Amino acid sequence: MAGQGIGSRVQRKEDVRYLHGRGSFVSDMMLPGQSEVAFLRSPIAHGRIRRIVKPAGSEDAVFVRADLASVKPIVAPSTLPTYKLSGQHPLAHGKVRFVGEAVAMCVARTRAAAEDIAERVEIDIEELPPLVDAHAARADRSVRVHDDWDDNLFLTINYENGFEAKAKEAAVVVRRQISLARQAMVPLEGKAVLAHWDDRADQLIVYSSTQTPHIIRVGISQMLGLDEGQVRVISPDVGGGFGYKCVLQPEELCIAWLAHKFRRPFRYVEDRREHLVAGANSRQHHYALTAYADEKGHLLALDAEVTVDGGAYSMWPFTIGLEPGQATGNLPGPYDFRGYRCRTFCVATNKPGFLPYRGVARTGVCFAMELTMDAIARAVGREPWEVRHDNLVAAEAMPYNNVSRKHFDSGDYRKSLLLAKEKIGFTAWRARQRDGLPDSRRIGIGFATYCEQSAHGTSVFAAWGLPLVPGYDQATVRLTADGGLELRAGVHSHGQGMETTLAQIAHEVLGIDLAKIRVILGDTGQTPYSTGTYASRSIVMAGGAVANACKTLLPRFVAIGAHLMQCAVASARFADGQVVGPQRAVLLRDIAEAWYLRPERLPPDVDMGGLEATVGFRPKVDTGVFSYASHAAIVAVDTEVGHIEILDYVIVEDCGTMVNPMVVDGQTMGGAAQGIGTAIYEESPYDANGQPLASTFADYLLPGPTEVPSFRIYHLETPSPYTEFGIKGMGEGGAIAPPATIFNAVNDALRPLGVELAETPLTPRRLLEALSRAKAPTAIGGKAA
Repeated sequence: MAGQGIGSRVQRKEDVRYLHGRGSFVSDMMLPGQSEVAFLRSPIAHGRIRRIVKPAGSEDAVFVRADLASVKPIVAPSTLPTYKLSGQHPLAHGKVRFVGEAVAMCVARTRAAAEDIAERVEIDIEELPPLVDAHAARADRSVRVHDDWDDNLFLTINYENGFEAKAKEAAVVVRRQISLARQAMVPLEGKAVLAHWDDRADQLIVYSSTQTPHIIRVGISQMLGLDEGQVRVISPDVGGGFGYKCVLQPEELCIAWLAHKFRRPFRYVEDRREHLVAGANSRQHHYALTAYADEKGHLLALDAEVTVDGGAYSMWPFTIGLEPGQATGNLPGPYDFRGYRCRTFCVATNKPGFLPYRGVARTGVCFAMELTMDAIARAVGREPWEVRHDNLVAAEAMPYNNVSRKHFDSGDYRKSLLLAKEKIGFTAWRARQRDGLPDSRRIGIGFATYCEQSAHGTSVFAAWGLPLVPGYDQATVRLTADGGLELRAGVHSHGQGMETTLAQIAHEVLGIDLAKIRVILGDTGQTPYSTGTYASRSIVMAGGAVANACKTLLPRFVAIGAHLMQCAVASARFADGQVVGPQRAVLLRDIAEAWYLRPERLPPDVDMGGLEATVGFRPKVDTGVFSYASHAAIVAVDTEVGHIEILDYVIVEDCGTMVNPMVVDGQTMGGAAQGIGTAIYEESPYDANGQPLASTFADYLLPGPTEVPSFRIYHLETPSPYTEFGIKGMGEGGAIAPPATIFNAVNDALRPLGVELAETPLTPRRLLEALSRAKAPTAIGGKAA
C-alpha cells in the first residue's frame, strides 16, 4: 500500500471503466416505455409569439408553455443592489429572447421521430429589434429585452478604495480597451436528462448530467411544487461540465414535468448544434482600463469600467450577479497596489443567458490585467517580467488583504514568476529573438501571473446575494464487514478524478488500500447534502469532510481493538491501518467482524455510533483559499499569413498540498488547452439580427493535438493554513492565464512593427488587419494614450 496517500501519483480508479467503455452516461440508459424529446427552438433573436399551431394528429405529442401551467418560471433572486429579476419560463412565454430558446417540446419513441414532429409545428413570431451589442443595449432604452424593466441593465456594481489619492501620485498613465469574445463551453457531453416516476418509492427519479445534483433537486422540487422527499436526482458519469451544468436547466424542468405528469420515462440529449447555438453563454467581457504607475512601473491605482454581456436571463441559483461580482473583485489580481475604482455593468442582450465557465470572470480579468502590466512595462522602458515581479504581492506579506478586500492565505507569487522565466529560457530566447528565425517569423516572449480564489465559502456567496448559499460540506464513511470502506460525498466528479483523490485522503487517515475504498458520488438518495462541484471547491470541502469523518472513527477503532487485545485503551493506538497494542495488533477487518458479525466480542461501553460517521467541514477562514500560477510562452508569428505557433509553454503552479500530482497535471493541461482555445480559436459571433454565425464545428474552432503544445509543468507547494492538509482548489486555474500569456507573447513579437492586439480570439484575420493598420500613415499602433 506504499504510495497511496496524499502526494502520491496513483492512477485514477475511475479510468478503468472509461477506457473499457463501461461508463454509464444518460445517453447509455434505456428504460421500458421510454420516449425521446426534441425541442423546437426559436429561429428569431427577439420577438413576440403570436401563435403556435400543433400539427394535426400529433397534438398530444407537442407541449407549449400553456401546457405546463403548473410549472413556475425559473427566477434567480439576488440581494445585490440594482439587480433586476428575469424569469425564464421552461418554454418561451410571450416573447422569445434569443435564437435557440426552447418554444415547444415534442415527444416520440425516437429522437428522429420527435424532430419530425417539431418540423411540423407552426410558429408565428412578430420580430422585434434585436439587441446584440452590450454597449448599444446599455445606451438605448427604447428597445428592452425585458419589457417590465426601464433599461437593459441586469445590475451595476460600483467599488472604490483609495483611488483618488493614489492616482494623483502617478508619473505614468496607461489606457487600454480590451475585449473577450463570447464562447460556448463545449463539454464532450452536452445537456442530458432522463426522468421517470418510481411508484414503489413514490418519487420522481431524475438522471441528469449535472455538476450539482443536490441543487438541481431543490430547484426541481421548488419549480414543480413537489416536496423534496418526492424528488431524487442521480448524476451518473458526466462527460465534462466546466460550469455549463451547475445551474437548473429549462430542459431538466421540462423532462421532469413530463415524467411527473405521465408517470413514464422521458429523455432529452442535447446535440452539438443545439449546444453551439443555445449554449453560447460565456467569456464576453469588455474592459476600459486606466492604470496609474510611478516612473519604475509600480502600479499605484487602477480605474476600470467593465461591461459583461449577460445575455437574456439570469440563471438559477448562481444568478447573473456572479460574473460581474467576480470581475470587480478579482481584477486587481495578485498585485500590491492601494488605489482602485471599478464600475461594472452587466447588460441584457438577445443571446443565451451568461453562465460561469471554467475560471468564472478570472480569465477575463487576468487577460485585462496582464495586458495592462505589459503596457506599463513598455511605457516605462522595462522588461515586462521585471515590472510584473516588482508589483506582485511578496511572500513575506502573506496573509495579505488586497485592494478589493480579497484575503490571500499563502503563496510566493514572485518565486513562481522567476521560476517560469528560468524554465522558459528567457535570456536565450531574447538573444534568439534579436537574431531572428531563418524563416523570417518573429519570436515573442509572454508572461502572465494570476491567483485563483477557490473553495469560496458562506461569507463570499452570501455577499453576492445568491438565493442558495453553500455552507458545510459533509461526507459519510462506513467500514464494511470485510474491512473495506464506503465513502459518500454530495459533490460530483465530471473529469476531476475525485473517486481517486477522495479515496487517497481516506487512505491517508485510515491506511485502507485504495482498491478496497468505494466512493459514491452524485446521488441525492445516497449521499449527504452538498451544493456540488464548482468554484474549485470539491477537494477542499469534500476532502476536508472525508478527513474529518475518517478521524471521527479512529477512537472507536482503538476502543474495540483494545478490547479485542485485552489491553487498556490508553495503551493502544491506531497506525498503518491497524490498532497496535503493547503485544500485538488488530486489523480493521477484525474490528469490523466484531461489530457486524460477532457482537459478543465488543466492549460493553462500545460507541453506539458504530463504524460509520457523517461529518461536515468548512475552512477556518471561509473567504476562499488562493491557488496561483505563472505562465510563460514562446511564440513564432508569421506576419505574411497571420499564423501563430506556440514553440514552448511553461506553467509554474501552486495549489497548496497536492493530493495527487498526476491529477493536478491533468487538470492544468486540460484547462490550459481551453485557454488556448479562448486565446486563438474559439468565438461565437452574431450578426446584426442576432443570428449566431458559429453553429457547427466548421465555424466554431477548437484547438486540437497539433495546436496544443507539450506543456512543461512545475510545482510549488505552499500549504493553506485554513484547510485540512493545506489543500487548495485548482480545477479552473489552467484556463485562466493562457489568453494573456499568448497575447503578451504575440505583442512582444510585433512590438517593433507598432502592433498591439487586445481582442480575443487572435485569428489570422485580426492579426493581419492590425498589421495593415500599423502600416497605414495615420496608424497609432496601440501606443499608450
